[in-house]
Amino acid sequence: MQKKEKAQKKKPHVPFRLNLLFLFVFVMFTLLILRLGTAQLIYGEDYKQEVERTAEGITSVPVPRGKIYDRSGLDIVDNQPLQAITYTRFKGSTAKGRYEVAKQLAQLIDVPTDKITERDKKDFWIFLHEDEAKEKLTKEDKALADQKKITNAELDDRLRSRITAQEINSFTQLDLKTLYIKSKMDSGFQDAPQIIKSEGVTNEEYAVVSEHLMQLPGVDTTVDWDRTYPFGDTFRSVLGSVTNSNEGLPKEKLDFYLAREYDRNDRVGKSYIEQVYEDLLHGKRAVIKNTKDKDGNILGTQYVSKGERGKDLYLTIDINLQKSIDQIIEDELKKARQSGENLVDRAFVVMTNPQNGEVLAMSGKQIVNDNGTEKVQDFALGTMTSSYPMGSVVKGATVLTGFQQGAIKPGEVLRDEEIYIKGTPRKKSYKVFGPISDEQALQVSSNAYMFKTALRLAGYEYTPYMSLDIPQSVFDKMRRSFSEFGLGVPTGIDLPNEAPGFKGLADRPGFLLDLAIGQYDTYTPLQLAQYVSTIANGGYRLKPQILKAVYAPKTKADDPTQMISATTPAVLNRIDMSTDYINRVKQGFQAVMQPGGTGYFHFAQELPGYALAGKTGTAQTFYDGPNDALRKSGPGGTSPACVNLTLIGYAPADNPEVAFSVVVPWVKDDANHPISKLIGKRVVEAYFQQKTAEAAQQPPADDQSQQQPAADGQAQPQTPAQAPAAQQ
Repeated sequence: MQKKEKAQKKKPHVPFRLNLLFLFVFVMFTLLILRLGTAQLIYGEDYKQEVERTAEGITSVPVPRGKIYDRSGLDIVDNQPLQAITYTRFKGSTAKGRYEVAKQLAQLIDVPTDKITERDKKDFWIFLHEDEAKEKLTKEDKALADQKKITNAELDDRLRSRITAQEINSFTQLDLKTLYIKSKMDSGFQDAPQIIKSEGVTNEEYAVVSEHLMQLPGVDTTVDWDRTYPFGDTFRSVLGSVTNSNEGLPKEKLDFYLAREYDRNDRVGKSYIEQVYEDLLHGKRAVIKNTKDKDGNILGTQYVSKGERGKDLYLTIDINLQKSIDQIIEDELKKARQSGENLVDRAFVVMTNPQNGEVLAMSGKQIVNDNGTEKVQDFALGTMTSSYPMGSVVKGATVLTGFQQGAIKPGEVLRDEEIYIKGTPRKKSYKVFGPISDEQALQVSSNAYMFKTALRLAGYEYTPYMSLDIPQSVFDKMRRSFSEFGLGVPTGIDLPNEAPGFKGLADRPGFLLDLAIGQYDTYTPLQLAQYVSTIANGGYRLKPQILKAVYAPKTKADDPTQMISATTPAVLNRIDMSTDYINRVKQGFQAVMQPGGTGYFHFAQELPGYALAGKTGTAQTFYDGPNDALRKSGPGGTSPACVNLTLIGYAPADNPEVAFSVVVPWVKDDANHPISKLIGKRVVEAYFQQKTAEAAQQPPADDQSQQQPAADGQAQPQTPAQAPAAQQ
């Protein structure tokens, strides 16, 4: 009974708990309904857009290229920021949509229209007059296309041919600007910014486009860059060039660059230093994430990676020395022309450090006709891409070849006399010297001594009117020896398109004698510089170097420089002969610049502090320049006779720090205008004058340890003997 009463007392509490639970559930559902209602009615559109957004639009944008400095840290190639207007083609973009945007943009900016082609205009007319264009195609045209008797391209050509001049000339200036902008937009790739205009964007254009970006889907305002050259045309051709924003990747190398994750719109080096060191100069692209709606419209961008501009290059070139030599060559060329030397149109100078192969200057100038006016232009590339018979400057290699092959001995005396070989014109020196030694033969530039050395290489002792039968193997032997100095073979310089020179094809006996005095094969000015450097440093043929060091780009002007790598000397080969032989030729080269030598008259007044060694050269030849009229101005319409004037040298003679070559082709009268010697004297003076001036500007020794030079941290130059030898 008591248990029943207790059960009855507890029973009313159960419904109360259920009611409390129901109330809680009711309140929660009410809140949920209110929340859903708020989300749908008030924020529904916002959430819908958010749901429809996608973050799949990952793209990258180019960064400025690395800078290029000379050996002392002077800017020779820099980047100039440019205001730019770009268009990014998005998914779902249509030709009509791009046209509407282009038309709006054409009202805000000025663009060039003078280079729009007739075909572009016709295609644009077809785009704007689609129905009228279709009417220009006949039933026969369409039938032929349906039957595959003509291609779609041929059908389009028929259509274009029927568009009249009146129709395409009906375009307004606004239409043409729209056409230009739309063609830029059409050439872009999805999610890749395409530059519409970067040159000459005014502040007003930049501002007004920025204000209207919401009405111009895909259009943006940003910063582009352009290469600048603080030293103008100095060394310009060797520095190379970069594709512009319209070119992008070169078509012939498209797959090469795309495989390396370049974008089609990227600007790349297309010649010489810019091209050779593209991997270093290009930099790391900035990566951005485009947030887009379901139709592909870009709603916003976010940087994933800021990127990094290209690495900085320090060259071996001394740009101030290069500039001085350029001016010297230009001055002397103009003087020669004024004195009646109408064949002379070019001259070259190469200056190197013979101890490490660094190229200090690589200068060439050429006179061209510019609408009836003579103009001097940069031709530095000619130092390695053009070759000429060089004359007596190669006699050092001839003597050393004679030593190496046992044909002559140091100090051996041979008679300088007129040489008569059966079936060959008389050969002689410019005067008869009588008995002379090898050193004297170099000093006075004896041809006969070299002729007799070449004959001994072929196994003959000279006798007047002798008959010769010289096999090709003797030519090969001499050329193989010359190549050890760098004559007739690529020097290995870190630049493309180097010419190896030209080897004479015939093997008649007289040509072997011509080869011995530098009047048969042709060589480049750069090869001459490598050849004389090899003798100057004691027999090490060094690879000419243009790149000195690579540095990480600075993010701030006051950041410390950080070197990534430095170029070390590379020995291509060691001359296979006694050092005594080389020293003997070096003595002969010193004698050339002393009393009785062929160079003494012009180099007698030397600057204090150094002595010069070298060799002069004159090669009998015929004009072979670009002027057609001059090539026929000789007797009977033949090419006129002339000489190539050359000079090689190094200084100081006892411890060479600089070597050089000078080449001036096609001089009519070297006696009245010895241009090679005049240039040679001035460039050597320029080198030592600049060295003296720079030394005077250096801080005291105690302060130098606290100053950081432009290429600080670079490995000290090694002597050729210390440098790692490379394979021949």
